[in-house]
Amino acid sequence: MRWAAFSCLLVPVVLVVYGTSFGGAAVATLGLLAVTAACRVLLRHSERTAARVRAQEPLAPVGRRRHSRGGAGMRRTCRGSDPASPHD
Repeated sequence: MRWAAFSCLLVPVVLVVYGTSFGGAAVATLGLLAVTAACRVLLRHSERTAARVRAQEPLAPVGRRRHSRGGAGMRRTCRGSDPASPHD
């Protein structure tokens, strides 16, 4: 959120330096503040929702974790090719 506050202060200054009126810079500042506030609200909401979902998930037993069946040692081979083919 520090970068958002920094940009909300920096953008109007840059606009005024490059010739935009104070009124135009003020409108841009209000727009940036509104977008920043909406993004912050949505981010907090998604964080709370994710935390709630994580809290409701049952913990997996220690010996049985969620992994795919094909581990790192599995080899992919061409189906239908002769086992003694030079492509292996």
